[in-house]
Amino acid sequence: MDSSVALGRLEHARPVMTRGSCLPEGAQSAHLNGCVPLSHQVAGHKYGVDKVGILQHPDGTVLKQLQPPPRGPREMQFYSMVCAEDHCDPCLVDLKAHLPKYYGTWSSPDAPTDLYLKLEDVTRRFQKPCIMDVKIGQKSYDPFASQEKREQQIRKYPLMEEIGFLVLGMRVYKVGSDSFDTYDQHYGRALVKDAIKEGLSKFFYNGDILRKDAITASILRVQKILQWFEAQSRFNFYASSLLFVYEGVYEGVSQTLRESPTAPEACEQNNNINQSLSNMYSLHKKSCGRSHHQANQDNGVWSSSQQPNGNRSLARLEEDRKESKSEAGQETVSDVEVKMIDFAHVFPSDVPDQGYIYGLKNLLKVLHQILEE
Repeated sequence: MDSSVALGRLEHARPVMTRGSCLPEGAQSAHLNGCVPLSHQVAGHKYGVDKVGILQHPDGTVLKQLQPPPRGPREMQFYSMVCAEDHCDPCLVDLKAHLPKYYGTWSSPDAPTDLYLKLEDVTRRFQKPCIMDVKIGQKSYDPFASQEKREQQIRKYPLMEEIGFLVLGMRVYKVGSDSFDTYDQHYGRALVKDAIKEGLSKFFYNGDILRKDAITASILRVQKILQWFEAQSRFNFYASSLLFVYEGVYEGVSQTLRESPTAPEACEQNNNINQSLSNMYSLHKKSCGRSHHQANQDNGVWSSSQQPNGNRSLARLEEDRKESKSEAGQETVSDVEVKMIDFAHVFPSDVPDQGYIYGLKNLLKVLHQILEE
């Protein structure tokens, strides 16, 4: 893909859709065709509360309602470009490993113009998923935002530029009470600079111990994402997040791992990490072939091939699940996931995304500090 990306017109790729509505319970059930609001959502637009929201499909996937133009079409076309089946662009192949699997668009037979993105639920295989949504970058508004929008976003969290990330929500399993503690966006926005480390460490504390195994695994995954960003200068991401998930049911790691703390220096050298950690927390990757697409954007959408049909992807879902088990060599894969999400504000660029890189490095610094203690 040429880094000097041509601009396209939004009208050429805009899907027909409605903005959604809050329906009475009975009408909502029929309208959703068996889908229900996502019960473990920790941040973002919520179905029945906001104009758009996230649902759980009966097949286990997640349905993210398309936002109004240009944000929704832009995110849809970005997923379609990165996850196209027939390209082999190394940059996009590597990026795809850090995204939830994408199964195209979905709509209910009762409302065929109301489109949803059909995505993998990365929490599905966990018994007690601990979940955290962290917005990354120094700016939570894109270059096309109005002055009013910029000022609004800055007021929400004035420290964003200095810290480079913001905790949008958390869900943490407490082993003693067999229950979850939840923290919303107000918790994250209340964290001043000196409280960031303590505030973030709550995500890894299960009421009994600090889950250093989950911290170590998270560091490894964030480092992989940082490596991708440092090697690319084709996209800039704004208001995008990392979704962290780890298993709350804790059976412990080996005595050797518990008694041998991992030094930050060791974590920084991925190639020299102890093989047992690499095996235990290996990042699940799949090879894929895709065509090389030009990305066109006019404060609107990326141009790409025709959308895959998310309504007819059950066979592919089953195939993906079987391949996940096969590649892991066992029934369970890694105990931690870190995925990039929310791409309504991704734009072509010819320079590295320094704001996102800054945020990732600061996040890694804080995770290392928590691990040391």
